[in-house]
Amino acid sequence: MAIHLRAHAFAANPLRTLPASSSVSPSAAADALRSLLDPAAAAADAAGPHPHHSKILPLRRGRPLARSPDAPPAAAPGWRLAWLPPSRVPGVPPDAFVFLGAHGEGDGKEAAAYWAVEVGEGEGARVGVAGDGSAFVDLRTLMMATDWSDKDAMGELAIAGHARALLEWHSTAKFCGACGARAVPAEAGRRKQCSNESCKRRIYPRVDPVVIMLVIDKENDRALLSRQSRFVPRMWSCLAGFIEPGESLEEAVRRETWEETAIEVGQVIYHSSQPWPVGPNTMPCQLMVGFFAYAKSLEIHVDKKELEDAQWHSREEIKKALTFAEYEKAQKTNALKVNQICKGAERGQSLSADLKVESGEPAPMFVPGPFAIAHHLISSWAFEGAPKLPSSFSNL
Repeated sequence: MAIHLRAHAFAANPLRTLPASSSVSPSAAADALRSLLDPAAAAADAAGPHPHHSKILPLRRGRPLARSPDAPPAAAPGWRLAWLPPSRVPGVPPDAFVFLGAHGEGDGKEAAAYWAVEVGEGEGARVGVAGDGSAFVDLRTLMMATDWSDKDAMGELAIAGHARALLEWHSTAKFCGACGARAVPAEAGRRKQCSNESCKRRIYPRVDPVVIMLVIDKENDRALLSRQSRFVPRMWSCLAGFIEPGESLEEAVRRETWEETAIEVGQVIYHSSQPWPVGPNTMPCQLMVGFFAYAKSLEIHVDKKELEDAQWHSREEIKKALTFAEYEKAQKTNALKVNQICKGAERGQSLSADLKVESGEPAPMFVPGPFAIAHHLISSWAFEGAPKLPSSFSNL
């Protein structure tokens, strides 16, 4: 059975989809935050409340602060981001905060501006209160624990992904690439600017586009799946690779497929895209761009420097992999793990250990879960068939 999401994990950020007219401006939000962080100004402002609330999401080493209250016995616990007032993050300079978005008053909500900030080990201890059910949790673990049918939880995950990507970019983009001077935050942390008066170059968050493709053997009704050495046992996925300068998306699909498997690709059809902030810290703003690609040759020659293996799999084999992989069970197990972490314990089984058939035997193979664009490329082909090209299609 195919799993259909409203949007990919880390997409559909609710703070990005608000109409501009109902939003608090970044400059007004920044001014309000500065006054709240300044003890003297905060005391002076006590008599007159601010027109909106300021909510802070602390992260420590890229891990957002989350809460996970206990759930009824028959249900898995959920999680939510642990938003704090500015008073709970003392001693952090205003320029360390990055603006995530805001909403105006309405629909039963008070106006609020949302911020993220990276806190150190000592600061992290101060912002968390022992026994309050909160902890800094790895973003990938939160992703695995998220109930993909819960729109609000998926929205929280998207906000956390945006926060991590933006803060990781700030931590690496410390200097101007043109003159080497220090780069300072601007526009509430949404960009940086060179501090050299003779340069003043504007620096924007870096996005690393990656093509990810399901290569299809249309004649024999098969799809090409691959394994990398870093994968957990029995997991297979799509081919993927970074786009090179001066290269179109379609060219990148063909080049990467040829380099890794020696399969020649003809037609390339776009499927969807997904932000992916759970990659390496050096590339926190990856954008996965998904495609179906039709093979023109079938003999595989694996580049062992890139892949451990690559094989053609029939539609029925892939359907079984999608059926046997008990993604709901894995999600519930990881939700319990997050709950345990928030209570101060770090226990829990891995995803691989939870993907078993009902008999208890390990599934022969499985593909990434619904949180990854690879799952939806594979699932849509397996259950819905090969995409049809429009008559006006021009494949460059």
